[in-house]
Amino acid sequence: MEVHVIRICSAFPFASIAKLSLHPSKSNFAISLSSLNFSDGSRLSFKVESQKRNDVVFDEAAYEAERHRLDAEARKSMAETSEIETQNQQDPKAWKWVIRKRVWDLMEAKNIAQFPRPVHHRIPNFVGASLAADKLSELEEFKVAKCVKVNPDTPQKQVRFLTLNGGKQLLTPQPRLRTGFFSVLEESMLSAGTIKEACTSAGVAKYGRPIGLEEKIKVDFIVLGSVAVNPMTGARLGKGEGFAELEYGMLRYMGAIDDSTPVVTSVHDEQLVDDIPIDKLLIHDVPVDIICTPTRVIFTNTSIPKPQGIYWEKLSPEKLSQIRILRQLKSKIEQETGQKLPTGPSEKLPPTAQRRR
Repeated sequence: MEVHVIRICSAFPFASIAKLSLHPSKSNFAISLSSLNFSDGSRLSFKVESQKRNDVVFDEAAYEAERHRLDAEARKSMAETSEIETQNQQDPKAWKWVIRKRVWDLMEAKNIAQFPRPVHHRIPNFVGASLAADKLSELEEFKVAKCVKVNPDTPQKQVRFLTLNGGKQLLTPQPRLRTGFFSVLEESMLSAGTIKEACTSAGVAKYGRPIGLEEKIKVDFIVLGSVAVNPMTGARLGKGEGFAELEYGMLRYMGAIDDSTPVVTSVHDEQLVDDIPIDKLLIHDVPVDIICTPTRVIFTNTSIPKPQGIYWEKLSPEKLSQIRILRQLKSKIEQETGQKLPTGPSEKLPPTAQRRR
């Protein structure tokens, strides 16, 4: 008889579980949890039905609902932040928001954006994203790559599919690193019927194998999403949260990448700009070597230095508190060196950074 052990964790003390039932089958089981009785006399009633896969319970509906809620909160907060920083011309990030808004407005006005819309405060899912992905897959650097790191945004979904379908290892970060670090997927872990699902955010969480900082992995090719990019210099702007830079820095720390690892982005031709000032870029901003659009491939021959790791003096206490893997890394380095790492100035973060207590 197969035995399943389930651990239920809560930030609130509860006195009893009114009903918990397992319905096992050969490869899956459903969990029905109808209510919790808390020690203060209150009662919470609900029903959760999850599927077990590879000894991990994954509730896809709950994952997607929470992801959409947090994304909506993050976009709202980023809109407020961009307005404040744009009005303050002394803010070192004000010029970035001006360019981002111009590109987002243009894409909406020209109707060159796809779902989800509006594109503001997102990595835009541009018209022709699949064509740009096809051009990316024809790069010799992509063809010889064995492990490809791809951002989790919608416009790069086809890149993730081509990576897996090409027999390569796919490394994808958890959205905003909120639930973990990176997930690894390979074609051998999937069936013909699940490979497309595995290219979605929920699919990565469902089928991927989570990895930590101790993982020995070599990444041969990096794909980033962008809001705007300069084809002459390789200077790039994301949507403003800085997660691509943190992911890059952590991969550098792990020894998974170096200066020679190609960094590529796929964008619409209208996302190409010529007014990203190199002298105003920050030390952790990641430049791109190659740009793929629906119509062309551009080799930037960028001279912008790539980040060498995580710049702790730029990392705010708020950002650090929202990302568990970063806190773990900071603690590990401090223990190894016997020295306390610096902390950056305080900042206001989107609600995604706030954990419910």
